[in-house]
Amino acid sequence: MNMKMHWAVAPLCVMTLAACGGGDGKADGTAAATPSNRTLAATLKGDRAFGTLERVLDNAALGAVLEGKGPYTVFAPSDAAFTASAGDLGDEAMKAQGAAMLRAHIVPGALTRADIRAAIDRGSSGTAEMRTMANSLLTFSKDGDTLTVTGDNGARGRLTGDETLASNGVVQPVDALLVKAAG
Repeated sequence: MNMKMHWAVAPLCVMTLAACGGGDGKADGTAAATPSNRTLAATLKGDRAFGTLERVLDNAALGAVLEGKGPYTVFAPSDAAFTASAGDLGDEAMKAQGAAMLRAHIVPGALTRADIRAAIDRGSSGTAEMRTMANSLLTFSKDGDTLTVTGDNGARGRLTGDETLASNGVVQPVDALLVKAAG
């Protein structure tokens, strides 16, 4: 399938996935918070757990994307996730690598954990897949009550903490980078 076809099909897949769960609940079954007036970029910058991600976002000059209309879902690696990776993606010399890493953590559409769980439950394989802005594939599965996500290169993480609904999407904290560090 050519690149144009991937991008033509991706929004349909995301809309189908988003329709599966209704988006009205959190992973623990409680009602999701009302979306804030803050954008994804402001939400990430306002959370101390994402200090490294904020530096990478600023360095890669992708803040304008996350300030824009969206919606997007950002699978946001914690500071601890960056500690385990090689290289300082917030360094000016790593601007391109940081931008590539960020695009591999963003999918079009606003997806809550309830949406992701519903898509997994409806799939015959026990997984759900989403295409990122980097045109890589993220595969979601359940391990008990925990949602796991695996990048197409084998990098694996867990959705942790609380999701945050922003005015233009959703921040989903993850405990690992979803791309393997070069090297």
